[in-house]
Amino acid sequence: YFSKCCIYDVMQNKLETTKMLDLEVIPERALGGAQWELVLGMPLIQALEILKRQSDVIRKVHITYSEQQPLDVDLVADLVEDGIKLIFDPKCQRLRVIDVYDTRKVSLRYCNKHFCSPEILPTVEQIHNSFGPTLPGEVDQKRQLFNLHFRGLLFTFPLWSSSPRTAELNPEISSFPAADDHRELVLSRVYIFSGSDLNEARAPVFPLECFHGNSHAEKVGVVRDERGDIAGLKVDLMMDDGQHSKLGDARPKIKERIVRFGDSPQTVSLELGAPSKLFFKQEDKMRIHSPPPHPNKSSDYFFNYLTLGLDILFDATTHKAKKFILHTNYPGHYDFNIYHRCLFLVTVPVDKTYAKDDSSATDLTIDSFTKWSDVQEFLTKPTDKPVVLNRSSHTNSSNPFGATHCYGYQNIIFEVMRNNHIATVTIFSR
Repeated sequence: YFSKCCIYDVMQNKLETTKMLDLEVIPERALGGAQWELVLGMPLIQALEILKRQSDVIRKVHITYSEQQPLDVDLVADLVEDGIKLIFDPKCQRLRVIDVYDTRKVSLRYCNKHFCSPEILPTVEQIHNSFGPTLPGEVDQKRQLFNLHFRGLLFTFPLWSSSPRTAELNPEISSFPAADDHRELVLSRVYIFSGSDLNEARAPVFPLECFHGNSHAEKVGVVRDERGDIAGLKVDLMMDDGQHSKLGDARPKIKERIVRFGDSPQTVSLELGAPSKLFFKQEDKMRIHSPPPHPNKSSDYFFNYLTLGLDILFDATTHKAKKFILHTNYPGHYDFNIYHRCLFLVTVPVDKTYAKDDSSATDLTIDSFTKWSDVQEFLTKPTDKPVVLNRSSHTNSSNPFGATHCYGYQNIIFEVMRNNHIATVTIFSR
């Protein structure tokens, strides 16, 4: 049920000395170097982009996820050679916990003073000297650990850890401390999280320092016309408007925006802002399923809103919006780590000819977490066959994630992965 993919693995000359990361610990907030920070609440895509830019010192990152249960198991980015795991909430895909699981591989600072490095042994006493007083530590007899808690921080020390490193640096210290004296135990692991209890830690509110001038979508819904047909999208935009003056008010602002079929690029830009990218269609693998007339030689073009998880397609001739694509960014999909997850909510009327005889449902609500197997019986006939979609790049004809299946209902196309989760929802004008 678990899968692992290597986001990148930079191999350097084996004779070159590996430089140890020197990182600042900010309780309940972040872990960072001199020019970068991994902030709790940061989106997965943004965190991985930071790691890629540091590939000269962070040389291997593995992503671990559950292929069959991607919403029930945390997404984990493992900095294999640095002993750090970034744990992301599987639904909102934002950073929930930072786990420094091997303190021998990194140097750690607090308030710009080292408390863990090759020269400084991170004992319980050293942690107290660096971070100040706190509640008495707790002994976990089952795991043989001594846990020291601060708000937003948890330090763990193996009960046997005073023997190797401590004895090596200070031979006068006994190999094993007395039962009531844990001062010389050596730190093995540090957790950074929001709140006071690691077991209840949640990804905090979207941090303002992660916006960088971009907007993000809190949720996306549909707008219907007087006939009940989908006419456009309603997007609740999260943004940093720079109006916050107090620390307690440092939250993103939410503004409702509406884009409709037939809108011009100028209208869409006024509502949603400038797109992340502009992409001209070079091929349309679904064109063969469309009726005549023959396609225009001009290229339709997309506004790619990567931070919204949204694409808008414009007609090459009329320059009017004619298609919306919503991305769920599930790991194991070809487009994973390109778009932020779009948290959409689409309500569609149920066709009684497709539904079971005992069904009383009139409307069906589909969101980013809905499994196709839970709604298929209401939207398609048992005899309906999906269109198989094989994706590949121009430079690589292979797709390690395999094909997806596309099902049509009214003016909506659902792209479904092998695990029955919906990868994209495409809504087109009639």
